Amino acid sequence: MSEGDSVGDSIHGKPSTIGRFFTRLGQIYQSWLDKSTPFSIVRWGVTLLLTAIYMIRVYILQGWYIVTYALGIYHLNLFIAFLSPKVDPSLLDDGDEGPSLPTKQNEEFRPFIRRLPEFKFWHSATKGIVIAMICTFFEAFNVPVFWPILVMYFIMLFCITMKRQIKHMVKYRYLPFTHGKRTYREDT
Repeated sequence: MSEGDSVGDSIHGKPSTIGRFFTRLGQIYQSWLDKSTPFSIVRWGVTLLLTAIYMIRVYILQGWYIVTYALGIYHLNLFIAFLSPKVDPSLLDDGDEGPSLPTKQNEEFRPFIRRLPEFKFWHSATKGIVIAMICTFFEAFNVPVFWPILVMYFIMLFCITMKRQIKHMVKYRYLPFTHGKRTYREDT
């Protein structure tokens, strides 16, 4: 790579002021994300608050229903990825009924690993809400539409998608939620 070819570099090979500014801004943002990682309840509380503010804004403005519909589909897609295992058991099918929990002591236990971890789910959902909120400031995104049809489409899409996901969970016997660490007692 020759001098000045990298992003944010000036012609003389030194980082430009704008490049340094955005690099520093990204570092500050990442620092705040890192600090918020252990506080999942607070993070989700802020996201719910942002969602409420967004919904109130859409209700008061009486518009931006397409943006809201797109946000709903995006959140549904994130939720399905959150519920899905990282490695799809249907692709690993060796003829039997799929992977299951160990039933014997010498069987290997494979923990449930999500395709989309909780933190990335939260981060993507929150970014989606912020982007949708920004869209409500531009009239170009306020496409006139009969909103009850969009609500009906979304409900149908949600039901069909969740039915398919639940069938997949039942077929391959996995549960994406845990309620604390399980303890086992030894029978003597």
